Amino acid sequence: MTEPAIAFAAARGRLAALAAHPVAIWVAFAAVHLWLGALNLRGPGLPLGDVTLVYLFWVERGLIANDWVGIDSSWVYPIVALLPMLAAYVLGPEPYAVTWLTLVMLLNAGALLVLTGTGRRVRHPLAAWWWMLFLLLLGPIALGRLDSITAPLAVAAVALLARHPRIAAGLLAVGAWIKVWPAAILLAAVVALRERGAVVLTMVGVTMLVVAGGLAVGAGGSLLSPLTEQSGRGLQVEAPLTTPWLWAAWAGQWSARVYYDRDILTWQVFGEGTQQAAAVATPVLAIVVLVIVALGLLALRAGASEARLVPVLALALVMALVVVNKVGSPQFVAWIAAPVVLGLLWRTRGGERFAVPAVLALVIAGLTQIVYPFEYGALLGLQTPLLVVLTLRNLLEVVLLGWALVRLVGLCRARLSAAARHVGAAQEGASA
Repeated sequence: MTEPAIAFAAARGRLAALAAHPVAIWVAFAAVHLWLGALNLRGPGLPLGDVTLVYLFWVERGLIANDWVGIDSSWVYPIVALLPMLAAYVLGPEPYAVTWLTLVMLLNAGALLVLTGTGRRVRHPLAAWWWMLFLLLLGPIALGRLDSITAPLAVAAVALLARHPRIAAGLLAVGAWIKVWPAAILLAAVVALRERGAVVLTMVGVTMLVVAGGLAVGAGGSLLSPLTEQSGRGLQVEAPLTTPWLWAAWAGQWSARVYYDRDILTWQVFGEGTQQAAAVATPVLAIVVLVIVALGLLALRAGASEARLVPVLALALVMALVVVNKVGSPQFVAWIAAPVVLGLLWRTRGGERFAVPAVLALVIAGLTQIVYPFEYGALLGLQTPLLVVLTLRNLLEVVLLGWALVRLVGLCRARLSAAARHVGAAQEGASA
């Protein structure tokens, strides 16, 4: 071995030792959260707008007027979403934003602790450092929405999935009753995990507790309102499905325009074909999810290992919810972290290489931060550079979904081909 090679190997070893030191990762955690917290409180674009203007309004509407969303009236979120909003009100309305950011930071700290462990060396340094970098690139939105509550629950769950599937399933089920998307990872576990029985029982148990609690406080039919509230929505500006109409509005075609929907408090696009596209988006999403589940079952029957199948299936289902969706809020990108962390963790158990999804997710996060919150006004003004950035981000999300689907098909074909070769060899041996 040459002297430069020896020096390089020594430097690489020192860097690996530093990365695996708990002090290094926790210093990085503190720096990332202080930076993102400052951007949320002081940065441009009102990144905490939903927290301070909408969540706080919902909480005070319940506390002061005794009119609770999700209980006394239909709501776009599942009923458990009220709990973190109420928790952020523990010190009153004035410090609501700071209390919210503190709550999210504590949840992220808990998830990171599950990832790293409490020993003298970080248990999973690659996954831990990747997640910190992902949060930094995603920017203020990583802390400033309801998805910031469910994301660390999901990250902690995937870190526990192999060793403690019941706890993982419980965290994912609670997350799904806050924001539906963690159900995608639950579905992947039900399809492909050997401990699927424990997962199903835990999921059912959590659901029964939530339903019982909801009925006890008088929620009734409002428990199902998140399903019906989504049906009337149009095409949101940032959704991948909306991209053609954004460019049509830029070009003055299809009578397309950007407008603000005051009923659901979001920016949407209206024009020729948008109503039809919005109407078919949810049925198409359901079909895509069913196709992905079918591929997962085929891969399972073909003999794909749990370590290879679960992360890919989870990524495919989560990306389907992101890509084939008429709603495309920037915080949806936070969902991608959990399946990528799962893939990075299970690589050591013989899973798929997750380098491509990990890199794509980081680029998607960085492009999302450019769009929101810093240049969101320019996007709404249909400025060309921002349309290009958003289009590239949306294309990369499609690519990430495509990667997962290709790997799923590959798991089906590889195992079936191996079985066919085995049968062929056996037949040749018998004839000989």
